[in-house]
Amino acid sequence: MDEVDVVTCVLRNRGRVLLLRRSDAVGSYAGRWGMVAGHAEGRPDEQAWREIDEETGLRDACTLVRRGDPFTVEDADRGTRWTVHPALFDCERRDVTPNEETTDWEWVNPVEIRRRDTVPDLWTSYRRVAPTLQTVRDDRDHGSAWLSLRALEVLRDAAIDGRDDLAAVARDLRAARDMVVVANRVNRAMASADDDADFGDAVQERIDDAAAADDRAAERAADRLAGETVVTLSRSGTVRRALETGDPDRVVVAESRPEREGVPVAESLAGECDVTLTTDAAAPGLLAAADRVLVGADAVQPDGGLVNKTGTYPLALAADQAGIPVDAVCARDKLAPERVEPTEESEHALVYDGDADIDVTAPLFETVPRGLVDAVVTETGALDADAIDRVAAEHRRLADWE
Repeated sequence: MDEVDVVTCVLRNRGRVLLLRRSDAVGSYAGRWGMVAGHAEGRPDEQAWREIDEETGLRDACTLVRRGDPFTVEDADRGTRWTVHPALFDCERRDVTPNEETTDWEWVNPVEIRRRDTVPDLWTSYRRVAPTLQTVRDDRDHGSAWLSLRALEVLRDAAIDGRDDLAAVARDLRAARDMVVVANRVNRAMASADDDADFGDAVQERIDDAAAADDRAAERAADRLAGETVVTLSRSGTVRRALETGDPDRVVVAESRPEREGVPVAESLAGECDVTLTTDAAAPGLLAAADRVLVGADAVQPDGGLVNKTGTYPLALAADQAGIPVDAVCARDKLAPERVEPTEESEHALVYDGDADIDVTAPLFETVPRGLVDAVVTETGALDADAIDRVAAEHRRLADWE
């Protein structure tokens, strides 16, 4: 058999993946559905980016998430043994510009891979790079909203694979991280499951709804920022989208030690407006020249208090002294059904890695009292105390799906 290396690029946008229908211009499997792919010719990493550019025009919108282990596919009819190198890319847009190798394209629920006439073992390519329970448990590069979508993808893919222990998968996902939004969104998917419907399709609807809610919350917050100097900290995808579209004059970003999540946020905003990166200790002293503090939320307590990255509490205290409003922006799914006590910690070595006999504490999150938070801005607008109580009650009801 001929030995041929190929790349398969899984482009993902809000839980959906891009399928391309192959034209007669390709050398194999014309008319079948596939993904961005091409001969690797010894350099699969470089070829993946080249194929994305040539077949979709989306290279500038893509970020590499992970590469999967290669696997082989033997096609006796063609006398070819393909070695497939899969890779997953998050894509910010869906406006595909196909080339002559494609006759049609769609962003689909991955279940469609199992339903359509595809190139050989396309499902294997997808599963080699799809999120897993370990993704949710171990990821330290993304916020809780992003991880909640990954958790729903794990639940959806388990259903597509035909696993009959979906309740166990859901429990494991809820336990994987101390994140309210992960538990709430998994609970919503399980509670809204219709025994007569395809569960994989139903969970994809929950993913679509969740992603849209995150976007609408960012839009609501953005409406409050025009012409302002805004102070923020840490890394929240919802905050970043609000700042990108809200037209503030200036953004001050605290670096958020010890993991310094604020640094890539500042970098991503460069060119959008004036950006200043500062230390956590210096940020409160800069509030005199600011108009607003805008932060994300790992969770909102039932009483309206805020759980967020350490450093939020002193910033909120300083804002209260300066008479500067503090807005928290998040989807309603971040409202906790019961009071939560944050327990996650940063790696202690980031604080101290010496040899002295020193106890180290490095809490990742802290609670900010409700009295220091002026507005909790969600996809439905700013919530008052009664609205927060109603949403918390809804989440308690959803948690009873078992």
